[in-house]
Amino acid sequence: MTERNIHALRAEALARLAEAMQAANDAPDVESALGHLTAATQGVLGDQEAHLRPGGLRAGEHQFVVSGIFLITPNRQHHLLVAEHGFPPEQHRLRIPLDLGHPGWVAQHQCPLVLANTDETPDFRQILKTSHMGSALFGPMFWRGQMLGQVLTAAQARNTYSPIDLDIFMGFAHVAAAIYMAHGGPAWLQTLV
Repeated sequence: MTERNIHALRAEALARLAEAMQAANDAPDVESALGHLTAATQGVLGDQEAHLRPGGLRAGEHQFVVSGIFLITPNRQHHLLVAEHGFPPEQHRLRIPLDLGHPGWVAQHQCPLVLANTDETPDFRQILKTSHMGSALFGPMFWRGQMLGQVLTAAQARNTYSPIDLDIFMGFAHVAAAIYMAHGGPAWLQTLV
């Protein structure tokens, strides 16, 4: 990717983030506010042609993208999936153990993570009941030094996401934390668990 392409990608991402922030500020509740941010990540990040490249998809697969937020429950035992897009409806508010898979790694290390090609990641575990995801981004959300959860996005095609995407993605994670707090997220989360 050329420097010019990187600048164009960042400019487009900032414009999309600004639109999502405005929509989130006007949203009536926490989850719909966060949903504007998670939806925005899908249209602006990743190689839009990764599924056309050799090895991008396996036989029978097709490109699709999911996004959402894993919030850490108040007892700090689980991740709770909210504000998701592209997941089957039965996974709304899915709960997984805090230490499970790569979301668990992100929670433990409190660092962002890009898995460009999950086939090359021996410890990758498909946690959610969607199809095997070939590429993923995980962006931790922090507020005053405490990790609240993480924004995630994943695509079926391998090598959809790169470190450049993760850098941009972290802007969405930082905004998600602020929107979560501004909309009374901790009190709302208490009502869910």
